[in-house]
This record gives sequence, C-alpha cells and structure tokens, in this order.
Amino acid sequence: MTPVRTAGVLVTVLGAVGYALAVTVAYPGRAFTVTALMVGLTLWAVGGESS
Repeated sequence: MTPVRTAGVLVTVLGAVGYALAVTVAYPGRAFTVTALMVGLTLWAVGGESS
C-alpha cells in the first residue's frame, strides 16, 4: 500500500470514529469529522497501488 493510501485509510477511520462520537456527545470541533471523512476518502481513492 502506498503512503498516500495508508494515510487515507487512517484519516477515514479516525473521521468515522469521530463522527460516531459526535452523534452521541457534543464536543468542540465535531464538524471537522465530516471534513476528515471527505479528505480521507479522497486520499484513499487517489493513493493508487504501486507497481
């Protein structure tokens, strides 16, 4: 896995966990979880596989 794809997977997972917490508990900065999901999915998609 390329470093970009690895970062994308990591950011996506962290964003999903943050979003799940934001549904149950209000905390400052919870709106950034949606941004983290979008950025993570984009990095995951463009990361590609090394040949």
